[in-house]
Amino acid sequence: MQLPVVYQKAKEQVFTIWKTLHPLLTVHVGLASSAKAIIILEQCGKNKGYQEMDACGFHPEGGCCMLDGPEKIESTINMKTLWKNISVEGIDIIFSRDAGRYICDYTYYTSLYYGNGRAAFIHVPPLSESVTADFLGKALQTIILEMLKQCGEERE
Repeated sequence: MQLPVVYQKAKEQVFTIWKTLHPLLTVHVGLASSAKAIIILEQCGKNKGYQEMDACGFHPEGGCCMLDGPEKIESTINMKTLWKNISVEGIDIIFSRDAGRYICDYTYYTSLYYGNGRAAFIHVPPLSESVTADFLGKALQTIILEMLKQCGEERE
């Protein structure tokens, strides 16, 4: 599902995903246009600091995802472990604790909030000659399969 670059609509769609599909894990993928051949595994979402206007010229009330929400929410997926244990030939993978204060981090925090931490966020580079859609798809598949292994360990 493609989410719009609009805070409120993204929040509504994330809420709908969690309330109707009841997923084990929701994985969000966002574009990091400044990243060249780097995949970024994001560990947590932050609640405050959203002052940049979205595609419709709005930003959240009080610059917040959830007015009553905690300052940050950690994913139940241990991204640092994932980062240490995974490699994809032809692309660097890094670990991050700051997804930025725009739609990506907003969506991530919202999903972590509604999903009790059972969400993940991956920033990907723009497509290029070296990072093709096929290549990126295979890299994401490898990463997500490792995430699902962590979910399986958690359930046992």
